[in-house]
Formats: sequence, C-alpha cells, structure tokens
Amino acid sequence: MAESRIYTAALIVIGDEILSGRTHDKNIAQIAAWLQVQGIRLKEVRVVADETPAIVEAVNALRTRNDYLFATGGIGPTHDDITVDAIAEALGVAVAVHPEARTILEGYYETRGGLTEARLRMARVPEGADLIPNRYTGAPGIRFGNIMIMAGVPQITAGMLDALSGQLEGGAVLLSETMGCWVQESEVAELLRLTEKAHETCQIGSYPFWRDGKTGANFVIRSVDAVDLAACCRALAEGLEAMNRPAVAGGI
Repeated sequence: MAESRIYTAALIVIGDEILSGRTHDKNIAQIAAWLQVQGIRLKEVRVVADETPAIVEAVNALRTRNDYLFATGGIGPTHDDITVDAIAEALGVAVAVHPEARTILEGYYETRGGLTEARLRMARVPEGADLIPNRYTGAPGIRFGNIMIMAGVPQITAGMLDALSGQLEGGAVLLSETMGCWVQESEVAELLRLTEKAHETCQIGSYPFWRDGKTGANFVIRSVDAVDLAACCRALAEGLEAMNRPAVAGGI
C-alpha cells in the first residue's frame, strides 16, 4: 500500500534567459505532472539567475525542507553553465569528471567531432553523484542524494524524468476532480470554505474566468483518498444546486 504521508519536492529553474523573458519555461508543468504520478507533490518553484550565490542559497533553502529537489538548466558545455559548480559548493563537495559520463560522451561524440574540453564539461558532477540517463544527447543528468540536476531543454528533461520513473519513493497519489459553475467566486466563497472544512482530507481550488459575457469558475477538488474526494465533490455539487447554480462535471 502507498505511504499515507505526503512526499514533497521543490524545483529550481536556473537561467538568465528565463528571467529575461527570452525563453518561456515549459519544465514546471511537465515536472509537476510527472511528480503527481510518482506520488510526490510539487510544493514550490524558484527561478534564479545564472549566479552562484543565488543558486547556492536556493539549493540549501529548498533541499532541507522537501523530500526532493529538482534543478533544471545550466549543465551544458559553455562557460555560463555553472549549475554543477554552484550545487557542489552548496553541498560542500568538489567537482569531478564522472568516468561513466565521460565514456558516454566519448561514444556519443565519436562521429560528431570528438570529445572536446567544452563537451567534457558535461561529464562534470558534484563528487559522489550518480547519473540520470539521457537518451537524446548522451549528456547525462545528475543525482546527488535527494537532488536531481536536469537539462533545461524540455524534451531532454522529459527523457530524464522517464529514466527516473519508479525510482523515487513517494506517497499516495494526489487525486483530483473538476467541476465548473456559472457563478461569481464571491457568491460561493462561504460554500467553498465550509465544504473544505467539512472534508479535512480535501482541498478546493477556485479558478474564475470570464467567457461569453458571463462570469464563471472551475473548482478543482484534490485528495489522496478516493472516497473522501467523492464525498467532497457530492457535497459541493449539492451546495451549488441548492443555490440554483448547477455544477458542470469536468469543468467549463
């Protein structure tokens, strides 16, 4: 049976290009969705610049209050890819060339111009780390204890997540149901509060919208217990019906 406690993760998105708006991050959503399947809840995300002090501070703050810490970006071959060095500094360990990573890169670049000094940078890891396979470009991700260091390119990140599937200890999977209603949030605020209070294992999120000249909201109900989730959904639907605001299963 899955553990009943909640396992949590944090994510650090590293890169000046994200903060400047030149690149739109796509990893947050895919990592969050993947974690849900693993029975791990993404609790917080921090976006930091390519600056060692910022990365060190974020790593040390987030790794200690979550079961897992993921970091994306900054593990490529160029001088500004400083993630490995910064995380090693945060952990108080040296940086070393991982022999298996070097072998992987030698094979990958054998017909692509060879393993240059720049490409060898992608074999550097915090000393004592393990590797996360990368089926796309050869350059592996890195695992050090509860820290997962991954590529910033979404497709490569997805491949690394696939390699980690089933490898991390998780708890009960967070289940969810969605219902919509043509109603203003302010009209149902008290109903939402009381319904959530009456179902202590559930959380209700409210997401308003404006469509077709009307105001509505979608409500996402979450719980790790399927029976409790169903009971909370029924109670909310009945409450909306009593207000002559019928719920729309699956959302609007």
